[in-house]
Formats: sequence, C-alpha cells, structure tokens
Amino acid sequence: MVISERKIFQVVRSTRMLAKLIGFVLGMSVCRAVQDGSPWPVREFRGAWIATVANIDWPSSHSLTTDQQKNELNSMLDRLQSQNFNAIVLQVRTSGDALYNSSLEPWSYYLTGRQGRAPSPYYDPLEFTVQEAHRRNMEVHAWFNPYRARSGSNSTSGLAPNHMANRFPRFTYAYGGNLWMDPGAKVVQDFILSVFRDVVTRYDIDGLHMDDYFYPYPVSGVEFPDSHTYLAYVSGGGRLSLADWRRDSVNTLVHGLYSLVKSIKPHVKVGISPFGIWKPGHPHTIHGLSSFDSLYADSKKWLELGWVDYLSPQLYWEIDPPQQSYPALLDWWLQQNKMNRHLYTGNYASAIVVKSWPVNELVRQVQLSRDRRDQLSLGNVFFSAKTFSHNTHRIGDTFKSGEYSTPALQPEMTWLTAPAPSSPQNVRASADFKLYWSSDSSHTVRSWAVYALRADVWELVHVLNRDTMEVGVQGGYYAVRGVNRLGKESDAVTVHVDDIYVGVVGK
Repeated sequence: MVISERKIFQVVRSTRMLAKLIGFVLGMSVCRAVQDGSPWPVREFRGAWIATVANIDWPSSHSLTTDQQKNELNSMLDRLQSQNFNAIVLQVRTSGDALYNSSLEPWSYYLTGRQGRAPSPYYDPLEFTVQEAHRRNMEVHAWFNPYRARSGSNSTSGLAPNHMANRFPRFTYAYGGNLWMDPGAKVVQDFILSVFRDVVTRYDIDGLHMDDYFYPYPVSGVEFPDSHTYLAYVSGGGRLSLADWRRDSVNTLVHGLYSLVKSIKPHVKVGISPFGIWKPGHPHTIHGLSSFDSLYADSKKWLELGWVDYLSPQLYWEIDPPQQSYPALLDWWLQQNKMNRHLYTGNYASAIVVKSWPVNELVRQVQLSRDRRDQLSLGNVFFSAKTFSHNTHRIGDTFKSGEYSTPALQPEMTWLTAPAPSSPQNVRASADFKLYWSSDSSHTVRSWAVYALRADVWELVHVLNRDTMEVGVQGGYYAVRGVNRLGKESDAVTVHVDDIYVGVVGK
C-alpha cells in the first residue's frame, strides 16, 4: 500500500494476492458488484423496439429531410440513454425493403416516400444508428420481417424492380390486405438468408432480430394460398402434413439463420420475439391464438434447442387476468429454457395509450421479470420506443426515478466469445475530484464501467463509451473496469479518492 501526506495518488500494481490483501485491509471486496438480490441489477437488458413500418417510431414521416431524420433519431437515443436504456431493436427491413444501403433490396418507402429512392443528401441510416447508439453505450439489434412483402396493400404496383415480390412473383401472395412471400419456397428462404448474410457481414450490429410474423396471422375463412408449393413437396416424396411442412419451413429458416450468423460473426446475438402464447393450454389457464398452429412458429423448439441467444416472447397482457396472465406465461417460457439462453420479455408499453393501462402495470411487470433472474429472466424490451422517448403519461420519468434509476450492463452470454477486454491503464485522480485513464489500444473495450463503494456494496454508477477516459467523482472508493462487446468485464483498478489515494489491480 502506498500512502502520501496530502492529495497524492499512486496506483499499486500487484499480484492478485496483494490485491485481495489490500481489499481486506480496506474492509471491502475489491471488485464485487451489486448483489443479485438488489432491486437495481448491474446486468439487465433494457431494450426498446424502434418500429419504422408506417413511420410508427422513426422517422416520424417519410417527408423528413436527412438532417431532420438524423436529429429525430439522435433525440430519441438521447432520451432513451437518459432513462438508462442500453439497447435498441431497430426495424431495418419492414417488407422486402431496406433502411440501409443494399445491393439486394430497395430503399424503404418509409425513408423517402418512394421505394428504391435513396436519402438525399445521402446517408446510411443503419450505419448512422450503429455509430450514434454505440456512442451512447447502447446495443443495436437489426430487426427483420422475413416474409411480409408489403404492409397495408396487396398490390405490387409501385414496388421497385428488385423487390422480392418482383423477383419471385410465383411465390408472392395477396393475403389479408398485405403481400406475403411463401415461406415454403426454397428460393425465398435462400434469398432471405442472403439478406441476413449481407447485413451481418457489412455492419457492426450487436444482434439480429426477428419478430412474430412468420406465416401471416390467419384471416377467417381464407386459406393461405401456398397449395402449389406444398403439392410440389408431396410430389417430390415429402410426407409431412401441410401444417407440419409449414412449421418445418419456418424451422429451416430459424436454424439456418442462427448457423449463418455464428459462421460469420460468432459474437452477434440472435434473438426472436414470438407471439407470447405457444399453444392455448400451455400453461393450463391460458386461452388465445396458437402461434404453433396459426403462425406455424414452433418457438418452444427454438428455445429448447438453443437456436436463439435470447427469446423475447411478446407478453402483451396484464398480470392479473388468468386467460393471458403475464407471470403465468413468463414462468412457462422459463421452464422451456433447457439450453439456458436469456429471456428478455417483450412488454406492451403502448398499451398505456391504446388500452389505458396504468404505467404501474408495466413497472410491476418488470419487477416480476426481475424476481426470476435466477431462471435467466434478464431483461425487457418495450414496444414501442416513442412511448418512452415522448415520455407518454410520464412513463420515462417513472422508470428513471424507480426501476431504471441506475445504469446497467448487458447480461453476459457465456456461450458466446469475443476478445477479453483490457483493464484500464494509467488510472489517476486529480485534485478537482476527477478520475482519468488512458485510451484502450487493444480495441477490445466497448465501454468503461465505473463503480462506487456504498455501504459495503459496489454500485455501478457510470457506463462510459470507449472514447471517454474521465469522469467526475466524489470522495470515496471507486473501481474502473473495461467492458467488451459481450458485456465481459476486465479486472478492476480500484481507487480511493480522498486526502489519501490508493489503487490496486485485481479481483
């Protein structure tokens, strides 16, 4: 231990044993974070879906200029960051279109008002979002709708020549007021996988995400018109029933997607947010639409076999009604998690407007999710982002003063790999109560986590981006750790900021 007379700071570099000894002398554990039982977890996925279809969240209008679109997105990200969100799920493919520069698919209508027309002045919205979100220590999960070809119209008029409905007209169907691609057509499956491959290869995204739209939600009395594809399968010797064949087609895409992503960038997370009810009767009190039988989505299988890194079942119901009980469904999903993946429940924040839910309903739902942390219920995703960015019914204020009053790191997915982060170097303190350290030369650090020792517990007080190497502090003990893109933390440098400064490296 190094001690000085007044306002002197020295970092003591030592073996792990010495670090532990100093920690013992100081009466603390050198790098133990907030305990799991705390109401403010250090690790929690706090996400918001940013829907672009129909200009739901962003951009608010396809008539906005490039600068207006950028400013609007930055404002949304600023507000979410201030509310301690740490992830966004951005819809980049609503219906065979692209909110990014693609050689495979046309620019989205929702960007410029005409499909196939690039933003002018030019920019790449996905690239811009990744840069701005990462600067705010927020993950970006690129959200794709695989099979929907057009929303709100079943006409091909006005679609760009390279739109998938024009590429594969034989497998494009009008259904329920929309256009849909045939999930059973191999050429369609292969093309969709090529779109995924393109984005994962070219963009520094943190996750790839699909929602609940596989086969379309059924229209009463109208059969999905894929009979010729199924008959071709049967004629080729296939023996599955129509329903099983449809499910197998979706399973093929889901498994293919997971394998593809891991072959390109193993650190990119794969997540799906299926309809919240797998089958009525599972659990026994539940009634409602069967995603297994109606959407041909065997989401239970995907979770059981580990074809996702996280699942976000859309539990868009209240806590108390037994027919679709939030906790009953959450418990059932957790029981299916044989591969110990993460569950980040999907929550219906917009219901405070469209269904007049009290904000406290969503607060209670997050509390119920946290109560199940030991079962890998490790976060929540809210639909949709504008509910929080607009602070509708003061929902943002409520969460910021309560459940999201402190920052959180991403839950670490131990089955994924990325280079371990470096510990902060040259940590020092100034007389005006600031901590400084050197930039990361290893390029393994995504963020810096700063902890403060309060009542014998290390509390996470700041998450700073990799380019920020200083922070204001008060007197007391602090720890600084590097964090990589998967949430893994480095060994800590602990610092006593006071008349006497002491620092150690170790756990």
